[in-house]
Amino acid sequence: MSEFFLNGLSPALFWLLVITAGFTSLFTASFGAGGGVMLLGVMAQVLPPQVIIPLHGVAQLGSNAGRAAMSWRHIDWRLIGLFLPGALVGALIGQLVLKALDPSLMYLSIALFILFLCWGPKLPKLALGKFGTMVAGALTTFLTLFVGATGPLVAAFIKQVFVDRFRTVATFATAMSLQHVLKVAVFEQAGFPIGAWLPLLACMVISGAIGTWFGLKVLKKMPDKHFHRIFNVILTILAARLIIQAYQLW
Repeated sequence: MSEFFLNGLSPALFWLLVITAGFTSLFTASFGAGGGVMLLGVMAQVLPPQVIIPLHGVAQLGSNAGRAAMSWRHIDWRLIGLFLPGALVGALIGQLVLKALDPSLMYLSIALFILFLCWGPKLPKLALGKFGTMVAGALTTFLTLFVGATGPLVAAFIKQVFVDRFRTVATFATAMSLQHVLKVAVFEQAGFPIGAWLPLLACMVISGAIGTWFGLKVLKKMPDKHFHRIFNVILTILAARLIIQAYQLW
């Protein structure tokens, strides 16, 4: 029974992942982004490489779906309706080339694009319109199959669209939920045994929901001005981390 529940992990590692899922969900709910990358970094230290991205996808699906459910009144369904078709296309293309791309080039490209979206000129209306949103859905969903945490890229795009912090967080959570559903489906189709990891994933999802609840309480007390400043700083730090990863892979 213990072997089934822990699936080869020590109890210490099991609960480390569960607690980290809660903390990173609290962080993302409070500041808009960053928790997914933090969780990915911890998982990369303690789990076999071949299981990191699919397990991260399931854990983040639970976290983002919980955040979307708790803030559903603020979701911009028009943007989600445009994001979803692009995401489906990105997942289909990504499934065909799942092992063919150089991760270092993707890390660097994502980092540079995040920095441009945070500190460069505001995107033109065309890029934020219907076609631009579908392209963003396709591109980020394609990339998430290879680098795991494209949340900062999606967040950087969505922050260009909204000013209100609640709409930013709620719409971002919904977009990421859709993306993680598609990612999990692709890995399931490829034969990854997600069922063997369900006890860990269930505990991480529950922990993430608790962290999200507390994080949204923090968000309510934060002025929009402070939220967007912190949001930009967090995304810039994450972009710097991606550049370092790209350099290390070279």
